[in-house]
Amino acid sequence: MLVAKLKKRTLTSLYNERPAWLDLAHKRLDATVAAAYGWPADLPDERILERLLALNLERDAQETKAALVGKPRISREKNEHEMI
Repeated sequence: MLVAKLKKRTLTSLYNERPAWLDLAHKRLDATVAAAYGWPADLPDERILERLLALNLERDAQETKAALVGKPRISREKNEHEMI
């Protein structure tokens, strides 16, 4: 009996039951993350995804620019008329 009961104690079961304490914990976490980004806590999921995508694209552009600026120039062989 105990073994069967323990087998039912999974994260899937917990999330399917969605007890009040878990729902509250998720709401608090969502609000804390929104505050960390400086966003309102009541943003719909679509707006959150748009903002996260914009942040990712901005950071990717910054990293790409930094990588291009930081790379040493590739030297090439000089032609005969360029040699002194």
